Amino acid sequence: MSPRILYCHCTNARVLPDATREAVLRALCDAGMPFDAVADLCELSARRDPLLKCLVASGRVVVAACHPRTVRCLFAAADAGLPTETTRLLNLRTESPETICAELRGIPDGETALPPRDFPTLRDRLDSAAAPSDDWIPWAPVIDYDRCTGCMQCLSFCLFGVYGVDADSRIEVRHPQQCKTNCPACARVCPESAILFPKHNADAINGGLTAGKEATHEAMKVDLSALLGGDIYSRLRERSPRFSKERDPAQALQERRKYLAALAQAGEIPAPWSSEPEPPKPSPTPLPTTRKRSFFDNRD
Repeated sequence: MSPRILYCHCTNARVLPDATREAVLRALCDAGMPFDAVADLCELSARRDPLLKCLVASGRVVVAACHPRTVRCLFAAADAGLPTETTRLLNLRTESPETICAELRGIPDGETALPPRDFPTLRDRLDSAAAPSDDWIPWAPVIDYDRCTGCMQCLSFCLFGVYGVDADSRIEVRHPQQCKTNCPACARVCPESAILFPKHNADAINGGLTAGKEATHEAMKVDLSALLGGDIYSRLRERSPRFSKERDPAQALQERRKYLAALAQAGEIPAPWSSEPEPPKPSPTPLPTTRKRSFFDNRD
């Protein structure tokens, strides 16, 4: 039996090279094999779309998207962990279109070949899916639990209520839609580089960091500490509920705003940041799992 194939068009951020997207999508359409084309894998992950579980349950899976580490974290965030032995990940951010198309041509066909799909129609359908029905642009973190030590510094640092702690006392991304678009501040302060933003352009944050680039992780921490005038990790740890029983919420808010203002001044995160406390945010409504037809294309 041929594997299930998932192609991500990265419509909302377009961090994938246009030439690669076009070549790979065209090759899939011409190949006469079934595949799922989604506008934005990040959005499906944040919404825990059931499509991702269905793909994993089908057995062998091929995913053409971004960095493999990031793709695994995105699936895991949707409670659809990808088994290593039955998964092939194709990196549209770094691999050439020729390499990826050659990989696709090597996938065994099913018993019955399908007629080619209409490439221009599918491409236009994916391109038009850039505005979600609730106007949320899917910018949100995912956690690499292979690196996360559970220090809870992200929970203590984030101003927007993105993080929470689950029933097993493990940090989780609870409200991804509350994340400030284009802000990777929590990833900058994570001492283990365990927080990924798939749409960011830096490898240390988007999951492109490889074993040969581990020094980048340490350099990022040193640079950030120097920028903020001290050891940010110790100071965050001092006011984290995990490490301190006497935490002053007002002081914590003031410290966070100081760090964020310094990051904004350095061009690391969007600006401006207000020095005034923000009013409490209302509890978000649950993210819908039902999808409009334009967001992914299961079958024609």
